[in-house]
Amino acid sequence: MTIDELEEQLRQRDALIAKQAARIKELEKQVEELKKLLVEKAKSKESKPPKEAGNYSVDRHERKQRKKRRRKKSTGRKPKDVKHEHATQTIDLYWYRANRKKCVLRREQFVWRLMDGKAEYVHYRIFDELDSSDLPPIDGVRNGKSEYGLEIIVTLAYLVYWTGVSIDKACAILRFFTGLELSKSQADSLLSQLAADWQVEYDAIAELVAAAAVLYIDETGWKVGKRSCYTWIFSTLSTVLFKCGVGRGKVVLTDVLGERFEGIGVTDDYSAYQSQFTEHQLCWAHFLRKAIALSLRNPDNRQYKRFLKSLFAVYYDAVRFSRDRRLSAGRQSKVDKLQTRIRMICRRYGEILDSDAPADDVKFVLLQNELVDHTENLFVFVLHPEVEATNNRSERQARSEAMARKAARTSKTEQGAKRRGVIMSVLASLSKRLQPFTLANVLSEIRHWLETGRSIFQEELSKLQTATAAHSAVPP
Repeated sequence: MTIDELEEQLRQRDALIAKQAARIKELEKQVEELKKLLVEKAKSKESKPPKEAGNYSVDRHERKQRKKRRRKKSTGRKPKDVKHEHATQTIDLYWYRANRKKCVLRREQFVWRLMDGKAEYVHYRIFDELDSSDLPPIDGVRNGKSEYGLEIIVTLAYLVYWTGVSIDKACAILRFFTGLELSKSQADSLLSQLAADWQVEYDAIAELVAAAAVLYIDETGWKVGKRSCYTWIFSTLSTVLFKCGVGRGKVVLTDVLGERFEGIGVTDDYSAYQSQFTEHQLCWAHFLRKAIALSLRNPDNRQYKRFLKSLFAVYYDAVRFSRDRRLSAGRQSKVDKLQTRIRMICRRYGEILDSDAPADDVKFVLLQNELVDHTENLFVFVLHPEVEATNNRSERQARSEAMARKAARTSKTEQGAKRRGVIMSVLASLSKRLQPFTLANVLSEIRHWLETGRSIFQEELSKLQTATAAHSAVPP
């Protein structure tokens, strides 16, 4: 490398050093300017003198306790102008006693209604005189304030509880057939409101059940959350009561019927029923089913077939005696003969089997023991023709619960189980009283409740209480 080349490199390096030095001075100047700006800004914020050390902790606590401004939550309701836009029709209501010339607009209400199978958003305008305190009610609207008509709420309850579909599917069915957009939370709220409104009817049904002359009872498993509970069904000729209990013991029976039920109970051979009734009819269907199952599992066993044939013969004769109205005085003698026949066909009564005996033989002996031990409770329906020989009346009502259970329908909370019991009790009781059991008839009956302030169950209970009081007032 020559001297000229070295000198050229030195000149380039000196130029680079000078350039970097100038840049450093420029940056130092900018830093000083920024420091001045920060100091001026800090001085401008000091509007108050520094806090004393003793008050600092208090001020800090007060600062933490200050509430933040919260944005008001939306209620989900449509503004009034939006409601006017979505309303499909307008209906004017007048108080029938009012002079229409003096009436003014007192209130407006927007309600979803089912009209000709289609969901309509109806705008109700309620007119009345200024000095009037009573406003005309909206027919089929709960308390005149609900945004959904009773026909929608009752249809929803029918779908969820009577048919056993989920709330989501019930909303989908309503949307498909009527065009009504209903969310799961809205449907759940409507069902809760309906159960609260029907609580009075449920209490009246419970009192009618407790005072019934003949009562059919059955129970079936039900889930409440993660707990295994039972739904008890109390059925009469005109009322049905659903009640969910934690256990299968006598607690629910005592809660509904009291310590001693004065009527005739028709149940299966479950032990909780044994000491509950003065007169107790055991379900013949349960005994016959056990005998049929034994015969079907052992088609070559003549003993099982002969027993089944004899048992059916006794049952058919008992049914014939029960329906014979000419046996008013001789029913007890017929019952005595039937009881003797039961003891005769149960030839293996009290037999003790070895541990290695066949399972069906053990069941056969147990069945005969049950029949003989409960002979007094087999033919009550012969002495009282109004009593049925089987418990099918309550078992048919329990079928809806069993189908819902198979479809994984359970109650998540005790409140949900109670709500189900209230709505199912009212619907099932109305199905026995209204013929045909249709939405129109149910709504007509509910409108009667709203007009009179008393349901059909309350009226029946009042008549029963009056008759009981009159009977007790008569001297013996």
